[in-house]
Amino acid sequence: MEITMGFMIVIIVLMMMKMGSASGIITFVFGDSLTDVGNNNYLQYSLARSNYPWYGIDYSGGQPTGRFTNGRTIGDIISEKLGIPSPPPYLSLSQNDDALLKGVNYASGGAGILNDTGLYFIQRLSFDDQINNFYKTKQTIKAKIGDEAANKLCNDAMFFIGIAPLPLPPPPSEKPLPRKGKLFAAFTRPRLLFLDEPTSGLDSAASYYVMRAIARLGHKDGIQRTIIASIHQPSSDVFQLFHNLCLHRKKLAFSRQWLLRRWAGSNDYVNNFLQPFLADGQQYTHDEFVDLLISTLDQQLTRLYEVGARKMVFHGVGPLGCIPSQRVKSKKGQCLKRVNEWIMDFNSRVQKLIHTLNHRLPNAKLIFADTYPLVLDLINNPSTYGFKVSNTSCCNVDTSIGGLCLPNSKLCSNRKEYVFWDAFHPSDAANAQEYVCWLVV
Repeated sequence: MEITMGFMIVIIVLMMMKMGSASGIITFVFGDSLTDVGNNNYLQYSLARSNYPWYGIDYSGGQPTGRFTNGRTIGDIISEKLGIPSPPPYLSLSQNDDALLKGVNYASGGAGILNDTGLYFIQRLSFDDQINNFYKTKQTIKAKIGDEAANKLCNDAMFFIGIAPLPLPPPPSEKPLPRKGKLFAAFTRPRLLFLDEPTSGLDSAASYYVMRAIARLGHKDGIQRTIIASIHQPSSDVFQLFHNLCLHRKKLAFSRQWLLRRWAGSNDYVNNFLQPFLADGQQYTHDEFVDLLISTLDQQLTRLYEVGARKMVFHGVGPLGCIPSQRVKSKKGQCLKRVNEWIMDFNSRVQKLIHTLNHRLPNAKLIFADTYPLVLDLINNPSTYGFKVSNTSCCNVDTSIGGLCLPNSKLCSNRKEYVFWDAFHPSDAANAQEYVCWLVV
């Protein structure tokens, strides 16, 4: 997952100048776990959730809400600066809810530009899914206030988009292990499921959440499927749980013990982004993969425009190679240069796409918010911005089993001193930083 800070204030002011008073602004938010405010709480089978302690400890009320941080998301910060309520999660609203007229958050932890991104989270709302949901919202708004008023509402609204480019393939010099490469390629194109004990190697808290999520799959029934388990002393629970897992997917899939270990508490960005055994890494060179991402994003932003969006802010990706879950892959805990180079390449391509769309789409005002330089400076010089630690997370996490903050995790003594909350996500204090970081294309 990209690193997102509260660097959007100037962009908001620019948009407000075009749109009128702040009190009349309506925002529609799209994205991944960095902007999810609880949509995944309503996805019964999703493994990408944060509706448990210590998430939300610094949010109003101190309770977990489904936000993947200790407090507010960047979307919450933007709403505060505008003096408007943070848009509610789409899945919390009924199709006829009047709240749809005041802005909606469609973001979902595990989402990506490509539809098969985050596949092993079982359920998540891809960017295409989110656009489809906005289309449904538009139809409801039309029914409530008429076509002309609905079109004006959407044309005048601000669309905030923070979606991550995942997964990128390994460079050609890195050859994945044959067994793992074939196994993961098969899993991401599921047909048959082999498994070992699903929580082997996990601590008790991680095991609990993995088993609880998988157990929920048993609520659906009525479809024929087959499980082949390769385990020592298999228990009836293991057979039943994965029988139900295949039932939910309505197909057969492949796995082993090491694979499920990567599921536990895993987030949608980094654990996909640079895994050398992902199927996409077997099919594309880096340049080919970025081409696929950009062409897909082009279609998605164009469709969003066709549905009614005119004022769009696309949030660029920060220095991913410097987040805690990537640093642990370095022998000395340093930033991964190669990863950051990939991110800069992607950002550059998106910037060019935004420029093209502004010329191709009449009355479109798309802005690319380039957070990369200042976020990198924040990480390299945390004391300049009032932080003390930027190379590790406040919540003591185990990146070998996902990197999320668990109920039994130890927290730092002062959460305001840390740039990162867990191995992937910035802290509330980092999100609250109001730096001017934008690029009008």
